[in-house]
Amino acid sequence: MINTIIFDLGAVLIDWNPHYLYRKLFTDEEEMKNFLSTICTSEWNEEQDAGRSLHEGTELLVKQFPEHEVNIRAFYSRWEEMLGQPFWDTVEIFKELKNSGKYKIYALTNWSAETFPVAVSRYEFLNWFDGIVVSGAEKMRKPTPEFYQLLLDRHLVKPEEALFIDDNYRNILAAEKMGILSIHFTSTALLREKLGQLGIL
Repeated sequence: MINTIIFDLGAVLIDWNPHYLYRKLFTDEEEMKNFLSTICTSEWNEEQDAGRSLHEGTELLVKQFPEHEVNIRAFYSRWEEMLGQPFWDTVEIFKELKNSGKYKIYALTNWSAETFPVAVSRYEFLNWFDGIVVSGAEKMRKPTPEFYQLLLDRHLVKPEEALFIDDNYRNILAAEKMGILSIHFTSTALLREKLGQLGIL
């Protein structure tokens, strides 16, 4: 019996995309995409999600790519400009689950501890969770099993009683290996359909 729902945040409930910022800084789309795929990469950003300080991560890249210093420093100095609107249809599902009173609802997110307070102040629904486990604060991240286990232990959740929702398939596979039923998020409509099939919504 599922009594706990665990949400990922980015690309599920919150629209975060570096393109929103860097389209203001680059006039050429391909040049922008090249910068984000070779310099300020997702792998580099994930190290900050795993606990490395924004300062350390930034200085590392500036040292490697001094000719791109201005655009590298913009990544975190103008980070809030990467935040878009909530995915309201998914937020509505969250609200329905919350209002049903049947489930404890948590978030397990790969997010820098230094930038996460910005999101909390911006998105009121983040206060609806029964608990949020932030990778940057814990200095570990998905898909490491220890990060999932931390949430389970901290909130006394049994894996067989939990459902995990994430847009990243590698994170889904990691959760399933731990015995957590999971839904790979690809659209709000499909999420609602799958929750209906499971008798959760």
